[in-house]
Amino acid sequence: MDVVVFSKHANRIEVVVGAGTHSVRCELKPTRTGQAYAGNVMGRELVYERSREQVQADIDHAKQGPFKSVR
Repeated sequence: MDVVVFSKHANRIEVVVGAGTHSVRCELKPTRTGQAYAGNVMGRELVYERSREQVQADIDHAKQGPFKSVR
């Protein structure tokens, strides 16, 4: 099954599940403990096992851009 991240924020992650005309969008929200993100796709639960802190660190790292070589 194909899963593509559509947008990623610390308070929600939007993913697209499937491909082509059969794709479905899903919003993953943090669980009560903040240790994972969960959402439903066509009656099935989808879980992303990363904490809010880990996701925020991923976002911050991506915003830094490509690394420059130091000589």
